[in-house]
Amino acid sequence: MQSILVIDDDESLRDTIAVMLEQEGFTITQAADGRTGLNRALTLKPDLLLVDLRMPGLSGMEVCKQFRSCNTKTPIIVLSAVGDEVDKVVLLEIGADDYIVKPFGVRELLARIRAVLRRTTADGPKTVAFGENEINLERRVVQRRGQDLKFTPAEYNLLTYFLQNPDRLLTRDMILNSVWGYASFPNMRTVDAHVVKLRQKLEADPNVPRHFITVHGAGYRFLP
Repeated sequence: MQSILVIDDDESLRDTIAVMLEQEGFTITQAADGRTGLNRALTLKPDLLLVDLRMPGLSGMEVCKQFRSCNTKTPIIVLSAVGDEVDKVVLLEIGADDYIVKPFGVRELLARIRAVLRRTTADGPKTVAFGENEINLERRVVQRRGQDLKFTPAEYNLLTYFLQNPDRLLTRDMILNSVWGYASFPNMRTVDAHVVKLRQKLEADPNVPRHFITVHGAGYRFLP
């Protein structure tokens, strides 16, 4: 049974989410503020965090930053209110795997949770290699020629999405929806920019890519 920690200062919303997720078979723990939530996340090591963006004291943004600074890989979904000025790129770069805007429906929240858990805990080979690269999916470690490489959460999630879909045409919409967790994005070039980063880190010649191939007018294809 997978466990989820809900960190939100809105008691009514916490209880509603808890009841809903328990009915779906999850084990739920709650925290009413960021500091308590961060401590429980580090102690209990749940399978996923649901973190409210705006909380008194330690904000959801700070919870993400501090949690990731402890070298944790637990997936995080941020909850934000309508009207919040969320810099989505910054949110994802500091360690959030997805975000959802309040008010949200039961089906949408469940879909987001299951999608993130599927990406981060999917069954399959624990190590994947291509070219001079090796990715340990269990430890979330990427190596090139035996040397560890640094990846942001967004870069790593994009890489694993490519690994899960070899030799398949992936449109930018498909990538945005599957990697970032939503279908629209303020700047469609976000995908292009992250593919460039993967090429710089993992291709022998980033200017003549052999693995991360552009399909002009359509999207990308990953060739192991």
